[in-house]
Amino acid sequence: MAEVRHVVVIGGGVAGLTAAWAARGQRVTLLEASGRVGGKLRGGEVGGVRVDLGAESMLARRPEAVELAREVGLGGELEPPSTAKAAIWSRDALRPLPGGQLMGVPGDLAALAASRVLSPEGLARAEDERATEAFEDDVAIGAYVADRLGREVVDRLVEPLLGGVYAGHADEISLRASVPALLPIARAGKPLVEGVRELTSRPSAAGPVFQGLRGGLGTLPEALAAACRAAGVDLRTDSPVQELSRTPEGWRVVVNGEVLHADAVVLAVPAPAAARLLRAEVPAAASELDGIEYAGMALVTMAFRRAELPGLTGSGFLVPPVDGRAIKASTFSSNKWGWLAESAPDSFLLRTSLGRHREEAALDLDDEELVARSLADLAEAVGLRARPYDAAVTRWRGGLPQYPVGHLDRVGRIRAAVAAAGGLAVCGAAYDGVGIPACIASARRAVNEVLTPGTGARGTEGTMGA
Repeated sequence: MAEVRHVVVIGGGVAGLTAAWAARGQRVTLLEASGRVGGKLRGGEVGGVRVDLGAESMLARRPEAVELAREVGLGGELEPPSTAKAAIWSRDALRPLPGGQLMGVPGDLAALAASRVLSPEGLARAEDERATEAFEDDVAIGAYVADRLGREVVDRLVEPLLGGVYAGHADEISLRASVPALLPIARAGKPLVEGVRELTSRPSAAGPVFQGLRGGLGTLPEALAAACRAAGVDLRTDSPVQELSRTPEGWRVVVNGEVLHADAVVLAVPAPAAARLLRAEVPAAASELDGIEYAGMALVTMAFRRAELPGLTGSGFLVPPVDGRAIKASTFSSNKWGWLAESAPDSFLLRTSLGRHREEAALDLDDEELVARSLADLAEAVGLRARPYDAAVTRWRGGLPQYPVGHLDRVGRIRAAVAAAGGLAVCGAAYDGVGIPACIASARRAVNEVLTPGTGARGTEGTMGA
């Protein structure tokens, strides 16, 4: 490992905090433009109850997030969901999410039929799988599944499930980037339902699929920031970077008028911010970063008196965009998280999400209107007539990067250009997956690249996942 005297990490989301933590032992400065660290992991209070106002769970089948939580002293706070029983509000009724599916692609046609998510015609088309030609590169997951199993499978299963991850459109999202487990099936032209059945029937690793934290995932960046400071990291908020330029010795970072000299820089900011900082020194990377689009969404979190609610069961429901509802999903948080039910036994917390890629007008509505639209849909979906005693709206503008066909090739070109600049690496949701474990993995990779020169232009195939 090369000697590095000063590593500057730009960006204080979970990727940036992880990068600072991974680089501890060096001199590390973390610069976050806003007044808080954590990015899309954010805790707050609604109705006097602490809840997550951003991401609320992390994939546990990938180890990175769970391992990081343990590293910073939160191992004892890990808690899986109390229930994973979800529904789809499809064709004017709540219907169970069918088992044996992978990101909405069915592997169990009997379970699909029993769910009644599809119309009789849509089910018949799904049962009449049609062969498609094998391909070598990439394809939009929506187009591929529609060709195989029909449009309804995409509209009523794949779209709402993918929408929960990317807030995007299945006909644009890359199969290779979003669901790489399907890639061998698609490239070989094998039967899709049979392939998904094989994938979902494999013995899974022990333990839950998802994990949360008592007190919410917002506690993770808080603990990680505290651990970074204890390890000697100079962690600064309200510190936007104005300029990044190459010097014979390393990098010059201008922040709030102050000049920092760095031997290595890790950029852990969204693509537009990274493009701005790299425009002068790495224009090829900046040009590619300019091509990454983002989706915005709003989360409406509401607190009700439990006694005033109808009996709400399960963890919540997804909404197919094809049905034209205002909300895209609802999570029954007090059902999903045991710690939340225990902390507020007389209250019931739930939340809705609105908006997706290029359909973000909802973000410009005022809070009262977003609450009203959410309540109207909830009344129709589950018969909820009560009024919340408190509510909070969190807008995530430009929150979720989109992974269209060819995204991984773009990421490879970005990384190659950045690596050629020397002492520079990128990480975060724009590259290797939008989920928390993927962001953590990309941050550790970035630190390894700047501390071990020559590793930055590796390929990205096989690195994707939530």
